[in-house]
Amino acid sequence: MFEEIVYLDNSAATRMDERVLEAMKPYFFDLYAVATSQFGYSLGIDARDALENARSQVAARLGAQADELIFTSGSTESSNLAIKGVAQAVGKGAGQIVVGPLEDFPVLHSARALGKQGYDTTKVRVDETGRVDLDHLRELVTPDTTLVSIQTGNQEIGTTQDLEAIGEICRENGVLFHTDATHSFTRVPLDVRELPVDLVTIAAHTIHGPKGIGGLYIRDGTPIQKWMDGGFQEFNLRPGVENIPGAIGFAKAVDLVTPEETARLEALRDRLIDRLLEIPHTRLNGHHVHRLPHNANISFRFVEGESLLLHLDMRGFAVSTGSACFSRSLEASHVILGIGGDHERAHGSVRFTFGRYNDEGDVDAVSEAIAEVVRELRRISPLGKAGS
Repeated sequence: MFEEIVYLDNSAATRMDERVLEAMKPYFFDLYAVATSQFGYSLGIDARDALENARSQVAARLGAQADELIFTSGSTESSNLAIKGVAQAVGKGAGQIVVGPLEDFPVLHSARALGKQGYDTTKVRVDETGRVDLDHLRELVTPDTTLVSIQTGNQEIGTTQDLEAIGEICRENGVLFHTDATHSFTRVPLDVRELPVDLVTIAAHTIHGPKGIGGLYIRDGTPIQKWMDGGFQEFNLRPGVENIPGAIGFAKAVDLVTPEETARLEALRDRLIDRLLEIPHTRLNGHHVHRLPHNANISFRFVEGESLLLHLDMRGFAVSTGSACFSRSLEASHVILGIGGDHERAHGSVRFTFGRYNDEGDVDAVSEAIAEVVRELRRISPLGKAGS
């Protein structure tokens, strides 16, 4: 292992901020009681108060009321609850679910599961940058549609969506709208008092908080059915012992994200994009303007992303790729294919995502390393020789 790794895969998971850990510690060793209301002793009451304070802090970042946010084990559970819970409460075994084709797997697989139960699951078209075709969405959505689920920002190519326009289409038809904001929460403004969204998935692991804690915003009055059987925790929507340390850590992580930090990450992103596009036969995946502030996704022609990743790893850089070997799948990235890319483009794509602990030195170092590695891989590759 390298003594120092330049970590550029912050959309997968971020390093926890030490201040987050310090905020969590008392709830492991001092205020460790559960928050369930039937325990009337002071330790449980203090734990419950801390949980509710954390709920209020996280909800406030969305412009929501505290009782509109439930804590979950992460974004996967949140999206499953949003889609399946609403479908079961409204659709009763039938109805249309509209999703984006580039969604992360919790949304896509939840929709697929509902399709097997008799729901009509439909994917809306997107353009070559990954943005939703609003005219097609208007054609698809009718008053009989149960739910529309479109992410705020894409987990791979970083493209962000026009939530206001999508939400208005849903509102016009009386249709509920869910957005997965796992990769955009706190980085891209989202105020539920202004935007017509009914359910929002969020998580802590992408903002230097703990893994294993997430949340689901549920607008007051939204019909939703409990997905798991058990106790009555989280407003009787998510049974199980509350993860109080995780909730405390989530709230602290939210508090630590500032507009200034996001602007700094955006500058790093743009610096990297500019440098990498100087390499011949490269292209930016996703929208040039409407994209997550910390995401850069580049395709390198005549190079396998898998090989590029391994060579970068040997040099001390951690990135991710649209190539499929490391996902234990033989399929190319559904995101790159979904925006009209072919298998070569998908397998030659590399995602770079920045976080709190990255700086300009990381950008310059990885840019130089990539230029050298790409040049060498193309030199020894028959594909590379074809493109030279």
